[in-house]
Amino acid sequence: MPFAHPVNDRYFDDYIEGEVHQLGTIKVETDELLSFARRFDPQDFHADPIAAERTIFRGLIASGWHTAGLMMRLYAREYLTHVGSLASPGIDELRWPAPVRPGDVLSVRVTIQSARASQSKPDRGIVTSFVEVSNQSGETVMTLKPVNIIARRPGTY
Repeated sequence: MPFAHPVNDRYFDDYIEGEVHQLGTIKVETDELLSFARRFDPQDFHADPIAAERTIFRGLIASGWHTAGLMMRLYAREYLTHVGSLASPGIDELRWPAPVRPGDVLSVRVTIQSARASQSKPDRGIVTSFVEVSNQSGETVMTLKPVNIIARRPGTY
């Protein structure tokens, strides 16, 4: 479902509870996977193609944190307002139920779980979403519940 306003004119009031948004796809590139792993998560199944063959995964898999970064690229570009995103107090229930492999094409789907105006600061609201990341086979590879603080449209509060 498309938003009523594009990301450069989107505010809290445009995030409607129950709406589901598809954010597009992103490919897992082998060189990025290895570079990220070697720098930030140097476990064999992430960082060493030969050693990864001997692990329970029988080959390279992306670090969950790399998968989160790929998701964030689409989330920030397509979902979060570019004019009203104020902050995020955190993420709940982050899960990686299946491995991500080099060459996978990931898609991101976001369901708006709640959108409530702030009681103490009427110029903003709090949006809680449920994010599902799936591979090209439709297998869920990551889920999370981010919370975002988003400005209300000027003049509407």
